Amino acid sequence: MTNPFTPTTSTTTGPAAPASPMPRLTLIVGGLLVVIGIIGYVATDFASMTALIPSVVGLLLLISGGIAMKNRKLGVHIALAVALLGAFGMIMPLMSLPELFAGESENPGAVISSLVTVIVLVIYIVLGVRSFIAARRWKDAR
Repeated sequence: MTNPFTPTTSTTTGPAAPASPMPRLTLIVGGLLVVIGIIGYVATDFASMTALIPSVVGLLLLISGGIAMKNRKLGVHIALAVALLGAFGMIMPLMSLPELFAGESENPGAVISSLVTVIVLVIYIVLGVRSFIAARRWKDAR
């Protein structure tokens, strides 16, 4: 049974927008960061609460991913802003990277956790920017 109040003609001109992998990727990256934070916290013998920072960023990405499932553009923009802030927030712990390689780091678990977090976030940001570029090209091609 059809609804008499819905239009039967299409208002779009051309094919529908391709599905973006970013909402799902946001959820995957968020979950990964939660795990990284928990592993970092356990690796520091539960002594360093700052080891949970990747988990906080991951939780924010999970929330953003949930938003992106309903409103893709808004959710992904929020997630990329969180990822950018999270990556910048990991700069201070990465200052101890030379000490880690020299074997003199006070807290190697936190440094490794920070390094992995930055790598994951930078890859996510690059994929997000590529997704925005692809969406813009698709929109301009219509």
